[in-house]
Amino acid sequence: MEKKIGEIKNELKAACESELPVFVERYEADQRSGVQALVAKARKSMDAYEKEKQRTEHMKRYEKEYDSFGYICGIDEVGRGPLAGPVVAGAVILPKDCQILYLNDSKQLSEKKREELYDIIMREAISVGIGYASHERIDQINILQATYEAMRQAISKLSVQPDILLNDAVKIPEVKIRQVPIIKGDAQSVSIAAASIVAKVTRDRLMAEYDKTYPEYHFADNKGYGAAVHIEALKKYGASPIHRKSFIKNFIEEKEDMQE
Repeated sequence: MEKKIGEIKNELKAACESELPVFVERYEADQRSGVQALVAKARKSMDAYEKEKQRTEHMKRYEKEYDSFGYICGIDEVGRGPLAGPVVAGAVILPKDCQILYLNDSKQLSEKKREELYDIIMREAISVGIGYASHERIDQINILQATYEAMRQAISKLSVQPDILLNDAVKIPEVKIRQVPIIKGDAQSVSIAAASIVAKVTRDRLMAEYDKTYPEYHFADNKGYGAAVHIEALKKYGASPIHRKSFIKNFIEEKEDMQE
């Protein structure tokens, strides 16, 4: 008895990427147009999967280049530009045989995909370190130095000592481990991409928590960046306790001028 098309559709929906070839082989001889459309969809997904595997392999070129080093650690930060909240750095050591797909610059991924990948990275990485520099620290020592501080903290939180660091563009002062700065590294290296995702998800979750305390600034949506609704709230209510005073002088001055 032939399976109903709806049942076959559900079978395709439940199939993981590695099961698609079996699905195609099972149903490619079924001449019903609805089944043929599902087979074509499965083939399209198979092609996309193969392209993603190739893209990911290309993103492993730095990891392969420095394969003679023991632990290779990717470093990246998130939150240099916002008007509020901390800058967060991630440090990730992936296994040499890492098979995680879809790693990329966190800004190129949807929130849902970042969350999915965050869970996979935290489960499969050899070690993950996360560093923070608060809004107060940013005001004290400037954003660049605070970023370096967060990166050093992330490295210090790793459970194993890395043998080499792959950094997104920068060279971190006061770190004795060999460093390789890579321009746009979060789109060039799986290790840096993983660090970018960990840092982004960590900071976004933190800003969503701050939103509960300071809802007028809509931090859950804008993550502290200078969105119009955020700037409007800043002018109306002034600074919250987590705003970077060195970043918002113009907006606060405007508010003070209006009150005089």
